[in-house]
Amino acid sequence: MTQAPSFDTLCVQGAHAAAGEPAVDSALVPPIVYSATFAASNAQAFAEMASQPRHARYYTRYGNPLHEHVARQLVALEDGSGAHDALVTASGMGAVSLVLLGLLKAGDHVVAQTNHYMASAKHFAELLPRFGVRCTLVDQTDLAAWERAIQPGTKLLMTETPVNPTCALTDLAGVARLAHAAGAVSVCDNTFASPLNQQPLALGIDLVVHSATKYLGGHHDITAGAVIGAKALIDTLWPTQICLGATLSPMDAWLLLRGIRTLALRVRQHNASALELARWLEQQPQVERVFYPGLESHPQHALAVAQMRGFGGVMNILIRGGYEPASRFVHALKLPRQAVSLGGVESLVVHAAAMWRGTMNDEQMRVAGIAPNAVRLSVGVEGVDDLRADLARALAAV
Repeated sequence: MTQAPSFDTLCVQGAHAAAGEPAVDSALVPPIVYSATFAASNAQAFAEMASQPRHARYYTRYGNPLHEHVARQLVALEDGSGAHDALVTASGMGAVSLVLLGLLKAGDHVVAQTNHYMASAKHFAELLPRFGVRCTLVDQTDLAAWERAIQPGTKLLMTETPVNPTCALTDLAGVARLAHAAGAVSVCDNTFASPLNQQPLALGIDLVVHSATKYLGGHHDITAGAVIGAKALIDTLWPTQICLGATLSPMDAWLLLRGIRTLALRVRQHNASALELARWLEQQPQVERVFYPGLESHPQHALAVAQMRGFGGVMNILIRGGYEPASRFVHALKLPRQAVSLGGVESLVVHAAAMWRGTMNDEQMRVAGIAPNAVRLSVGVEGVDDLRADLARALAAV
């Protein structure tokens, strides 16, 4: 019996390694196919191209050879099962929007978390209700609340775990069971974890979405998104993708493949450095609390251990003293740069309340658990001793 390839091998060789087959193309690195349209040899061939969903050489909004390559790579990483397929999009929100607009219609009901990525949260608070979709928001940590929220007409349960920016967790297996019992589709935004740290499909979730801008790309140089799940669901979503037009550029698809090749190496470093720094930070007198799934002090650490292989590079740090000390801490840092996004080789930091203040009022932030003194740190792959020294200098300035 052939042994299944490791994540390290899958990241480098992808679908070829998963299938146990050599690459068909002699090019070791797939070429960038920068053409909007492709010529057919005759009328019959053109008709076949036009009628075949996601043809890789018809029109790039419909598909591109690199889109096909990335999709196979992502399926290999998320599950490897022949029962699954993937679509790639121009951004993570392109992927989220594709799922929500592709599966829901007026009169449907959605159960989602009180706390989601900002743009995702706007879907549930503003966009979907405009089109007659009812949305109920629940505490993601309370599985009973998910169950109570399900009602006739519930078509979709949307999760994000660990969630941005609080690092709270959702019981994926539990939500999947509830969704299946209700005849609804379960969806997980797996951006914070990456496929190496968490595999929602294996826990019963129907669809996984990623902002591939983050860990999958890993270098802060692309925007991209992905949806992975059962072939039937992916086929259902494809016509909506054509209408939305959130097409991943061939260059960004090529850069995404390049990033995925080092994903296993990078994620191991993110995991190790973040855990070491989180343990150190929670011992510092200027720090009120650190929320990181890998810490024994995390209120859902047991769930993290049960459903995650590693705990990622993002943590939520509460600085003693409130908003102003947190602001001073962030501004005193030299190595982590103040910038949005996460999951890249460079460490990034944001004062969460300052960033969310532009889109949420104080009450909304309170409900979402975004404290005034919260700092989101995305640990990169720099030397951990250098990062710790910089954090110590910034804490001294508080």
